[in-house]
Amino acid sequence: MIVHNRLVVILVLGTTQTLAWASSFYLPAILGDRIAEDLGMSSTWFFAAFSAALVVSALVGPRVGRTVDAIGGREVLAVSNVVLAAGLAVLAFAHSQVMLWLAWMVLGVGMGIGLYDTAFAALGRIYGSEARSAITGITLLAGFASTVGWPLTAWGASELGWRETCLAWAATHIILGLPLNLLLPKALRVATASDTSKPHIPLDRPMIVLGLAFAASWTVVTAMAVHLPRLLEVAGASSIQAVAAGTLIGPSQVGARLFEASFMKRFHPMVSARLSVVLHPIGAAVLGMFGAAVASVPFTILHGAGGGILTIARGTVPLAIFGAENYGYRLGVLGVPTRIATAAAPLLFGILIDKFGAGVLVFSSALSIGAFIGLCLLPIERRPHR
Repeated sequence: MIVHNRLVVILVLGTTQTLAWASSFYLPAILGDRIAEDLGMSSTWFFAAFSAALVVSALVGPRVGRTVDAIGGREVLAVSNVVLAAGLAVLAFAHSQVMLWLAWMVLGVGMGIGLYDTAFAALGRIYGSEARSAITGITLLAGFASTVGWPLTAWGASELGWRETCLAWAATHIILGLPLNLLLPKALRVATASDTSKPHIPLDRPMIVLGLAFAASWTVVTAMAVHLPRLLEVAGASSIQAVAAGTLIGPSQVGARLFEASFMKRFHPMVSARLSVVLHPIGAAVLGMFGAAVASVPFTILHGAGGGILTIARGTVPLAIFGAENYGYRLGVLGVPTRIATAAAPLLFGILIDKFGAGVLVFSSALSIGAFIGLCLLPIERRPHR
């Protein structure tokens, strides 16, 4: 059975994206130290393998996007379930660093095939320029990936063991994710000649500015996701305050996405993108003025809201500016600098926090303001199709 109802498509993709993110990108936060200790290696080397997986996902992105443009996203997303399940299975049976690295290389391919960029491209292939609301819809659901994934992974690791937990996630991909993705409709938009041949996308000024702006802003989002509690503590918050503030990231992201889906939908997506990157430096300024003991919660809410809107803007802005033609391939190209920067962010910000403490927010704010300036230099009218 293949579903065509728009709401059902959103529910299916939202569910499979939640599974994909929870079992790959969000897995190391819970299992990293356990796996490293069990394999007799440092956590640094474990996260180095994870960073390498993000680089692999960046490298396969353009080819994946071109494939979605040619045949649609259903088959590609279904393959991602198989690849992610295979990577998790290899990780479960890893007893050496070589096996660990092999597992993360496979998982890197799976992430490159199966995360947001592919889902967005699939929706662009189905709905064309009308995909904005569907993109927002799946990010609303998948915004709970860490909220759902972290407790489940932590419970599995404590009750079953980390190896069994990886196998359980692998089985979920085959039993749940694969059948759900196969329910997705094939591309309803008729393929153009450029969809079925290798497209030529010039790296012109809008592409370069968007690529750099998204890379800079996602560097900040990723760094805060890894280091936020530690950062708030060195800024003066207690450990309880830091953890409590960190729990607001998920609700802030979802709340901001609801705001984007309701109020901001009347504006061009570029307006949402500009808002998303400016909220972090505003929050950092509030934190600097009032101190972490008082302003940890406002900072976290503003930062989380910006990250929530940014996820949507990453899919909707290229669609609005360049149109649906070669949309998947364009997302893949734009995603290369973003994913490489994301891979480097945890290590880079860890070093900066050790050296400058809360002063690292000057650097993160500068990245966000640079992204804001770049986005403001781009026009918000849509390019005509050639």
